[in-house]
Amino acid sequence: MEQTVGEVTIQIRQGDICECDTEAIVNAANNFLWMGGGVAGAIRRQGGEEIEREAVALGPIPVGEAVVTGGGKLKAKYVIHAAGMGQDLQTDKKKVRLATRNSLLRATELELQSIAFPAIGTGVGGFSKETGAQAMLEETIAHIEAGTSLTTVIFCLFDDATRRIFEAELSRQAEKLRKKGHLSVF
Repeated sequence: MEQTVGEVTIQIRQGDICECDTEAIVNAANNFLWMGGGVAGAIRRQGGEEIEREAVALGPIPVGEAVVTGGGKLKAKYVIHAAGMGQDLQTDKKKVRLATRNSLLRATELELQSIAFPAIGTGVGGFSKETGAQAMLEETIAHIEAGTSLTTVIFCLFDDATRRIFEAELSRQAEKLRKKGHLSVF
């Protein structure tokens, strides 16, 4: 599924984020930037240990912040490590929003055109997929409306259930924009 907001295409896909052909992918990280399981572990396994070494050297960072490393052996040139939780592995809507916002800001600072996100905080963090989808998509749309270098934002989700939740939320967000008179939503 995809939706265009302004000049940016938002896509919802199911698959392995490590296989996304975007300039950057987002790692759902802890604030010490250790890459254990889940998305982080997959990125480390496929992209190489150098990604974790580079990330850990930049940490710890505040929860909600994001930092950039190289992409190692991944298709993506960069990995944006978004600290959606601390060492307690707990997250909430505010932390997911901040991690999303700061990831988008890092991409814009690098003048990137494409980025792929996982569902931050919904794996190891156990955060509600519905609330996570709402927070992440609201932040993405706000970022687009404020101006960005991005032309493509992909939410690459591991399973069918999460993909369907993000698709439903994107449809809701697009309808809200239409009702507000935003003619740039297609």
